[in-house]
Amino acid sequence: MALSDEPAAGGPEEEAEDETLAFGAALEAFGESAETRALLGRLREVHGGGAEREVALERFRVIMDKYQEQPHLLDPHLEWMMNLLLDIVQDQTSPASLVHLAFKFLYIITKVRGYKTFLRLFPHEVADVEPVLDLVTIQNPKDHEAWETRYMLLLWLSVTCLIPFDFSRLDGNLLTQPGQARMSIMDRILQIAESYLIVSDKARDAAAVLVSRFITRPDVKQSKMAEFLDWSLCNLARSSFQTMQGVITMDGTLQALAQIFKHGKREDCLPYAATVLRCLDGCRLPESNQTLLRKLGVKLVQRLGLTFLKPKVAAWRYQRGCRSLAANLQLLTQGQSEQKPLILTEDDDEDDDVPEGVERVIEQLLVGLKDKDTVVRWSAAKGIGRMAGRLPRALADDVVGSVLDCFSFQETDKAWHGGCLALAELGRRGLLLPSRLVDVVAVILKALTYDEKRGACSVGTNVRDAACYVCWAFARAYEPQELKPFVTAISSALVIAAVFDRDINCRRAASAAFQENVGRQGTFPHGIDILTTADYFAVGNRSNCFLVISVFIAGFPEYTQPMIDHLVTMKISHWDGGLGGQLMRQAVCVLIEKLSLSKMPFRGDTVIDGWQWLINDTLRHLHLISSHSRQQMKDAAVSALAALCSEYYMKEPGEADPAIQEELITQYLAELRNPEEMTRCGFSLALGALPGFLLKGRLQQVLTGLRAVTHTSPEDVSFAESRRDGLKAIARICQTVGVKAGAPDEAVCGENVSQIYCALLGCMDDYTTDSRGDVGTWVRKAAMTSLMDLTLLLARSQPELIEAHTCERIMCCVAQQASEKIDRFRAHAASVFLTLLHFDSPPIPHVPHRGELEKLFPRSDVASVNWSAPSQAFPRITQLLGLPTYRYHVLLGLVVSLGGLTESTIRHSTQSLFEYMKGIQSDPQALGSFSGTLLQIFEDNLLNERVSVPLLKTLDHVLTHGCFDIFTTEEDHPFAVKLLALCKKEIKNSKDIQKLLSGIAVFCEMVQFPGDVRRQALLQLCLLLCHRFPLIRKTTASQVYETLLTYSDVVGADVLDEVVTVLSDTAWDAELAVVREQRNRLCDLLGVPRPQLVPQPGAC
Repeated sequence: MALSDEPAAGGPEEEAEDETLAFGAALEAFGESAETRALLGRLREVHGGGAEREVALERFRVIMDKYQEQPHLLDPHLEWMMNLLLDIVQDQTSPASLVHLAFKFLYIITKVRGYKTFLRLFPHEVADVEPVLDLVTIQNPKDHEAWETRYMLLLWLSVTCLIPFDFSRLDGNLLTQPGQARMSIMDRILQIAESYLIVSDKARDAAAVLVSRFITRPDVKQSKMAEFLDWSLCNLARSSFQTMQGVITMDGTLQALAQIFKHGKREDCLPYAATVLRCLDGCRLPESNQTLLRKLGVKLVQRLGLTFLKPKVAAWRYQRGCRSLAANLQLLTQGQSEQKPLILTEDDDEDDDVPEGVERVIEQLLVGLKDKDTVVRWSAAKGIGRMAGRLPRALADDVVGSVLDCFSFQETDKAWHGGCLALAELGRRGLLLPSRLVDVVAVILKALTYDEKRGACSVGTNVRDAACYVCWAFARAYEPQELKPFVTAISSALVIAAVFDRDINCRRAASAAFQENVGRQGTFPHGIDILTTADYFAVGNRSNCFLVISVFIAGFPEYTQPMIDHLVTMKISHWDGGLGGQLMRQAVCVLIEKLSLSKMPFRGDTVIDGWQWLINDTLRHLHLISSHSRQQMKDAAVSALAALCSEYYMKEPGEADPAIQEELITQYLAELRNPEEMTRCGFSLALGALPGFLLKGRLQQVLTGLRAVTHTSPEDVSFAESRRDGLKAIARICQTVGVKAGAPDEAVCGENVSQIYCALLGCMDDYTTDSRGDVGTWVRKAAMTSLMDLTLLLARSQPELIEAHTCERIMCCVAQQASEKIDRFRAHAASVFLTLLHFDSPPIPHVPHRGELEKLFPRSDVASVNWSAPSQAFPRITQLLGLPTYRYHVLLGLVVSLGGLTESTIRHSTQSLFEYMKGIQSDPQALGSFSGTLLQIFEDNLLNERVSVPLLKTLDHVLTHGCFDIFTTEEDHPFAVKLLALCKKEIKNSKDIQKLLSGIAVFCEMVQFPGDVRRQALLQLCLLLCHRFPLIRKTTASQVYETLLTYSDVVGADVLDEVVTVLSDTAWDAELAVVREQRNRLCDLLGVPRPQLVPQPGAC
């Protein structure tokens, strides 16, 4: 609305929250002039049809459509474009296909620029009449491919009808032969016009224009007007809007009549007006379901009404002294406004009789205001405004009263919308006198908030938009002193609509109306400040309106109370309060928080019980909230609880009301055992948010309940979110109560700190997975954060409570997480690790290898390292393998990363590990320690697929790259013996394909170890050659084949060829009986005992 002179009343009722900007005023000139000229010049070459013709048409459409918003840019170019096309049309040698193509191009131009502007450029000399008439005559009305030709020719013919010469002069001698007379030009034009008024294409619209220009000619109206009107009324009487042909006929006829009564002189049309009105009444157009017919009926009715009344400007109308915006602003800057007294004069013709038909016309227009379609209501509103301008003051005031009747709550939203449009028309024409403003403003204020529920949606968007249009029109129509009594109400209502309306069009319309009033009235409080923030585009985003702009505007005292009243009376109880109450619950929780923080005097009031019930009910039913809104809901409820308790549950400073404390703690602890995970989450965080005075004396009980939530049991192993929130609650409680010696029920102290640490550290091993993936990540992340917060809290107050074994376990567990595979999680773990390492207020006691760590991770490098990037993280974290305390945990994390799925993680973790192992090859003791740690990890995580499968992949990598080549020089090295035993246990009876494939690779690499280890490895491979899965058999054969060629000393040279042949030629995916025979042959060749079938228990 702010981009044009008038707002779009009754625009599309949709909430388009996106901020796509129109390209209005983006172009400066017709930039495709040269291309268009070339395109029109090639029409003779492409008219024949086919792809070239369609490409030319489509390209021209694209060029023209670009100027739909700024068609005036075409004006300097219209003449040469028309001349190029008319040259083709007027060329006698042009084939019909070329002429039709030229008219298609003319129609495209007309569609963009509008026929009224374009018509002036058509040749309209006397010499053009007959050629154009002949062209129209030879057209076939049933040729659907050439309707543009007929449309443009009829428009051209309508221009030629404006020549100031009698048509009879062009007829010459009508008697060509004795007894034969040809038709006069006048008759030919009328016949053509009448024939095209009943066709089904757009030529019907052009025919109506032709009729209006032709019939109203001085030489035609005397002889043909009565005849044509009689023909038209007969058509209307015979036609029915129930049939398609009837609709077409009535449409063309009504268009023609409306145009005639619009362009014809009053004295010429007045004798027929009453007859036409009676015929129109008989058509019962308001009952039709055809919108266009009802609209044309309203247009014709208002034209008939204007014909009844003498054309005059009502002397009694209100006239504003200064309508120039620039002049108005200049006066305001000078601290004055133009104060011209309103002079109301009596109408000189006040006593004139009003024609009988006027009352019927106004009645029909008032009915049109309530029509179900916007275009009909809009036309009726314009008719009301035009009619009232010619009525005596008293009768016009009666019309205003009838319009105000549209605003009864018994009326539909359609009537309200039509009433607003009519009031705007009356106001901007000066026909709504200041004495009526009291009544009008009252209904407009109601219309600005009109919103009625209809089924599952609401109606009223168009009403509110139109009400904004009324306010916009009034700003232009009245002097500031006339609207001064209503400024407070109107400004507040427009601000409320601009920020709180649910529809983007209404918010923007209200903003534009507010802007217009600020500029033209200059009396709206803080107008410029508000417009700077709440402009047309800013109010396009609903969240921004409610959460940012409204807060800013509420800072001005004139708007604070009206905005609060509107929210309380209209929005809080609005039917569209949110999906299942979600949005309302969250909003009310925020309101409770803010009221509590504002220290509202509700202590002891029953309203507090209601607030508490709402918070509890919200937390108890979080599982019913949609997942994307659940976290926001939870946060809002917990924040509200914290503020509520702090303000209203303190009996004395630092002391809780015992009854409330007992009820609240007992109820919340009971909810921690709820079978719904989300309920546990909510009440865990609620306990964590309680103020210190409510926890006083009940701390141990609360911590025990929360520790139970963080514990993983078989029945709630999938409750990762509740464990996460339980950890957050424990950490928050520790921060709330602080550290105090000897008070285990009031604060963190030596008596309870070990239990707290035990709960937090226990969650560092939570690797729960479900359909969402590694949900245990949430728990481990919360555990790390909580461990950091608690450790820093103790370090600041009582560092002696941090025991050496606890600190060591914390640092090792965090180091392990910093070497794992999830990038963002690794970065968080590294941040916690470095925070604990570099904390110096005072330093954390008992950090293992502090000196070496500070050299490996200097404080200066903390900010520059991106720990979420594998290329930067793994080279640094693998350096911890050289520190005995950290080796086990870091290697465990690296093993998981090496066996991951992300290519960059696998590549950089593998490279970093190889670099480290390369550096210890010359140090047998270091290599022995590393291999021992690796075996210990394997043993500790036997049959734990999360670790064992990646570990087998890691072993394959390190063995393949010769990292343990030094051990191959010793027969049956202890490392190889133990590794083989662990591998056998791991894959025994396994059905995990990935584990078996990794096991095959490890067994193949272990044949490089001499002695019994090699024989046992070969035996395991021979067993796998007869595995139940064909894939495993084939893979084993393939990898053994490659291994024997790689390690040529494994079998003797005399049998190598035969072994390789058996491996390569056997179909290992064949039946087991066939495969087993070949497998046994291999066992004999390799010198290992043939495996024996073990009978199944219970077999006969």
